[in-house]
Amino acid sequence: MIEDLTVRDFALIDSVYVEFLPGFNVLSGETGAGKSILIGSLTFLFGGKAGTDVIRSGSEEARVSGSIYLNPRMKTARDWLSDKGILPEDERIMLRRVLKKNGKSGMWIQDVPVTRAELVEFTSLLVDIHGQHDHQSLLKVDEHRRFLDSFAGIEDEVRSFTESYSQLALLRKSRDEMNSSERERSAKKEILSFAIEEISSAKLLPAEENDLETEEQKLSQYEKLSTYIIQLCDTMGNHQDGIVPSIKKTRLLLESAASIDTGLTALGSRLESSYYEIDDISASLREYRDSLSFDPGRLEQVQERLSQIYKLKKKYGESIPSILEYLEDAKQQLIQLDSWENNRAELEDQIVRREKDIYAKGRELSQKRHEAALRLQAGVESVLSKLGMAGTVFKVHIDLPETRTDVLNSYPWGFDAVEFMISANPGEPVKPLSRIASGGEMSRVMLALKTVLADADDSDTLIFDEIDAGIGGEVALAVGSHLRMLSGKKQVLCITHLASIAARADNQIRIEKKSDGVKTVTSAEVVDGDMRVEEIARMLAGDGFSNASLVHARELLQTLSR
Repeated sequence: MIEDLTVRDFALIDSVYVEFLPGFNVLSGETGAGKSILIGSLTFLFGGKAGTDVIRSGSEEARVSGSIYLNPRMKTARDWLSDKGILPEDERIMLRRVLKKNGKSGMWIQDVPVTRAELVEFTSLLVDIHGQHDHQSLLKVDEHRRFLDSFAGIEDEVRSFTESYSQLALLRKSRDEMNSSERERSAKKEILSFAIEEISSAKLLPAEENDLETEEQKLSQYEKLSTYIIQLCDTMGNHQDGIVPSIKKTRLLLESAASIDTGLTALGSRLESSYYEIDDISASLREYRDSLSFDPGRLEQVQERLSQIYKLKKKYGESIPSILEYLEDAKQQLIQLDSWENNRAELEDQIVRREKDIYAKGRELSQKRHEAALRLQAGVESVLSKLGMAGTVFKVHIDLPETRTDVLNSYPWGFDAVEFMISANPGEPVKPLSRIASGGEMSRVMLALKTVLADADDSDTLIFDEIDAGIGGEVALAVGSHLRMLSGKKQVLCITHLASIAARADNQIRIEKKSDGVKTVTSAEVVDGDMRVEEIARMLAGDGFSNASLVHARELLQTLSR
């Protein structure tokens, strides 16, 4: 259950704090006041996608936080937290989300940072949000099957079927590839064999290219290198003007000076170390000079080897490691082609076993869908009768073509095509829901579905954004009565423009938009007593209200809030 919500710098909201109660909570206010913005901030808090455009103009970041009470029966949500090492405090958890202007964001459950996917996964166990256009999903036949599967509680089984279906598709693809013509296989074997022989005979070493390039550079520029080394040896040498004799002479002079001023001893030690280091460098250069030799034959060998490596790289990979990887892959492909018959028989066996598995899973899913469909039909019709649609026939049509009883030509979710059908008038045949239902009827069918599905899940809060779209009069009274009844089982948050619905609320929050000529902000406050009477009167009469509308509002509250 959502206990409170704090919103800062989100869309038109400057700073808002709202407390929600158990039972029926209503958000009211004039059109454009920002009621849906408040629902949007909840959606944002629960992990909904959001761009930086949600940050209030002139602000650096949007921040939303909320406290959630975990009902003891919400075992799935508690297990989720336990798996992540997150502990509730006094049966409550705090959600926080921040989005900065530079696009960076942060999400926390308690003080534990989480990803957006994790936040969505967790909050979907707590809250079910029905947007003002969600009833349009009833126009999408693909969504009907998802509603039924959710009601039947078979989502995990459907996911298992989909995984098996995907694996079968891969096996069949492999078989199709193996069933290519013998001529194609022979040509491929010849290409692979040639590549294996060419790469193997080269006896490549993973790091040899760099070594060869270094050696080739040294041999191809031997004359320059030799000249540089000879000049270095002459400069460093032991003749009178050489660096080593000069430093030696300097060291002796510094030792003499240090015998007079001991403060120079440290410099003498440093110079002595430098002398030995430079003397050693000089000796090493002389050794390098004496070892230098030029072998035209070796240069030719190195260049030929590099040329061979370049040709192999052009054909098989951008580097020696990738060429060697190609070699191993080619060997495996050749083994598979050589053992084609055995592999094909084994693959066929795997396909048969997978088909049998899918067939069994598909039939079981179909049976569970048919059983659940009867319960869903009865449940939806019962709710619709309370929502001013008595006599409506709601049918879950499941199409299971005969071809799918013995030939595997299934969908990724099973054998069934599901579509909701309805007859809103007694005596009329059922027809596809998308073809005959009005906007108001769609909203009530969605409310009925949400109601029936609510009994089948553990979510503790239902949020309806303008569920009253397209209805009024007696229908609105029925919808309000039903939402009040539903709030006896779940916490209900509802945006409404209808006084007959708002009057039934346990907690009414008025949303207002104010402007000082410089900026526009949205505020929220709980209304009760005379303030609530005035708000109900406004909803009845429009922008203003009269004594008559105030009297009507009091009567409505006294009658409907019982």
